[in-house]
Amino acid sequence: MIGIQSVECVWAGRAQLGEGPVWCPERGEQGEVLFVDILGGGLHAYDIASGHTHNWKLDEPCCWLVARSDGHGFIAGLRSRLVHLSIGDEGPQIVSNWTMPDDEPPGNRYNDAKADRWGRLWFGSMDDAAERATGALYRLDERGVTKVDSGYRVANGPAISPDGTTLFHSDTPSRVIYAFDITPDGELANKRKHVKFSGTQGFPDGMTCDAKGGLWVAHWDGGRVSRFTPEGRLDETIPIPASRVTSCTFAGRDLNQLYITTAATERDNEALAGALFRVTVGVQGVPSAVFRCAEPAGAVTDLSA
Repeated sequence: MIGIQSVECVWAGRAQLGEGPVWCPERGEQGEVLFVDILGGGLHAYDIASGHTHNWKLDEPCCWLVARSDGHGFIAGLRSRLVHLSIGDEGPQIVSNWTMPDDEPPGNRYNDAKADRWGRLWFGSMDDAAERATGALYRLDERGVTKVDSGYRVANGPAISPDGTTLFHSDTPSRVIYAFDITPDGELANKRKHVKFSGTQGFPDGMTCDAKGGLWVAHWDGGRVSRFTPEGRLDETIPIPASRVTSCTFAGRDLNQLYITTAATERDNEALAGALFRVTVGVQGVPSAVFRCAEPAGAVTDLSA
């Protein structure tokens, strides 16, 4: 067990589907936590030092942001495409589009992503209605876009262990978090069930790892964030005053502040649904990895068959 302080609401906006929090230490005096509202078409930046949140509307909903290693903005997953996104004084602007898979079925959208310590990007897709198992997990690196797993209704996560050897990824409706070995050349192997949710736990959503290898998971319809040990044992639970908890990330100078996004969709009776929360925990997180920014080329390779 680790020490947990009380949960604090730092932004009481009602994001319809708050998601994808990422700490950007270079933005502002103490950094900013950027997060998106997929259903509301919003992008938000919470300034840790001032407590102020910048809010922007986007022409196409953004599902996630991952910082680029060259410092020139982000690679962002919009509903239908990947883009190079910059955020300046005039707000977010699309710099360019990236090579994209062209075999995604109609009705699919992109959902959740992380970079690993080598700068590879791992991102998922899902049926927007969350009914068909048409989602997939992709890798993007200098070799291009590769489909590495398939058969997901809602591909969620991912998270990468601090030593970079394990990738965690979930199929939210099935309530299963999978673990994969990451080989030295960036392939996935040994897919296995790591955690299975049941009962009032709800459904596993976004996740992140701490420096000790613990996996922190947001519970959609479970009203909590939980920490699981590297072996998959439940170690700690943090109740959140909103039932639809969507994702979390570590931030702050000591990397011991956990920022938590939530969703207000279909939760009109919850006063803090859709808010951004913060809690200080007794373990250090892992800084958000950045994308290496090699321009991908070529067609999509499918290794999921």
